[in-house]
Amino acid sequence: MRLRVINPNTTSAMTCKIGDAAQRIAAPGTNVVAIQPTDGPVSIESHFDEAISAVGVLEEVLAGEREGTDAYVIACFGDPGLLAARELTRAPVIGIAEAAFHAASLISTRFSVVTTLSRTGIIAEHLLEQYGFRHHCRRVRAAEIPVLDLEEDGSAALDRIIDECRRARDEDGIGAIVLGCGGMADLTQSISQEVGLPVVEGVTAAVKLAEALVGLGLGTSKHGDLAFPRPKPFTGRFERYSQLSNDR
Repeated sequence: MRLRVINPNTTSAMTCKIGDAAQRIAAPGTNVVAIQPTDGPVSIESHFDEAISAVGVLEEVLAGEREGTDAYVIACFGDPGLLAARELTRAPVIGIAEAAFHAASLISTRFSVVTTLSRTGIIAEHLLEQYGFRHHCRRVRAAEIPVLDLEEDGSAALDRIIDECRRARDEDGIGAIVLGCGGMADLTQSISQEVGLPVVEGVTAAVKLAEALVGLGLGTSKHGDLAFPRPKPFTGRFERYSQLSNDR
């Protein structure tokens, strides 16, 4: 199985971290290709960042289609471009927020999300509503750290995340914690040991869900709103998308 894990931002250190986490959890027969767009934001911390990064995500899906990719993971907790990406392929496309919510709901009746910034926490709340998990989530908490602080050795980012996870455990009445950033892909074990609760991280959860769907022979439906986009002319910088073929 060929799995394309797309980091929607352009920070290569984060892409490597995400790819390593994905490969460690993947089954022996899964070939993980961790990739990032050439153009876009170095981190994703706003609706604007997500909108810009979504174009890069879609370009990486189209590239994956040319390479015969079996499944895709979008490794940003905002799941940027998720439904548009599903339109471009018959393969499963898994967003890490959706995957983490599903996994957490299977092991606990209540969970809290610990993310980076309060403003991205609001985006996570929107996704909880959209995906139907709002009643499972007690609270979305922010450690108030910029995403790129997770890439700095010796920063206080991990300690602040652990402190927020402890507060979630003690105050929220939960059974599990969801980590709300793809840049936390390597922190699951250390946080779980410190907090004493199951900790769900979206990259690894998405990898296993993608493998399961491929194993079940299930792909993205091409009936209804996830059918391939209708071929049409595009202009200007997007002219290359004109007349996308539907014979994939």
